[in-house]
Amino acid sequence: MLNRFILGIDQLSKTVGHAFAWCIIMLTFGTSYEVFVRYVLNDPTSWAFDYSYLMYGALFFMAGPYALSRNGHVRGDFLYRMWRPRTQATVELSLYVLLYFPGVLALVIAGWAYGIDSAKIREVSVNSPAGIPVWQLKLLIPCGAGLLALQGLAEVLRCVICLREGRWPTRLHDVEELEDVLIQQHAGEQRGTPGGGQ
Repeated sequence: MLNRFILGIDQLSKTVGHAFAWCIIMLTFGTSYEVFVRYVLNDPTSWAFDYSYLMYGALFFMAGPYALSRNGHVRGDFLYRMWRPRTQATVELSLYVLLYFPGVLALVIAGWAYGIDSAKIREVSVNSPAGIPVWQLKLLIPCGAGLLALQGLAEVLRCVICLREGRWPTRLHDVEELEDVLIQQHAGEQRGTPGGGQ
């Protein structure tokens, strides 16, 4: 039951992360268009900076919970990876309670007021004469922080399960690190298993 709840939160983070991953495609096309008109046609746009700012900001805020659900954030794990799972879970649980949740909850509360104030005045960018609306991005701050808080809850529950069982519960997998795939293929070739390396 607890595992199903954790995987449900992971699935929500995955769905939101995949939806906002399209910002990368939009950002690529927008930037490519700007480069073309700026350097080939000598007619730069007035909206390119704001556009890239909005797309990257939306991706950053809304894909953070997805990265956390996949254990994909950067960590200095030169010591961590040598610890037993229960030691890892104890340290992680302590850090979530002492550092993670206070910061994320502060971001939810402050981000909510910031986003609402921006939406009330229909705030536009001051970085270009185009007057691109930015209030939508500012409303994403509390949304992304709320999802980070929810995913943090799932991570805390993972720590509790690890402390009880002595091993980490499984995670959803939809993307594999190339290094992991190559290591598995190499191990398969060494054992001589069929399909080990192609």
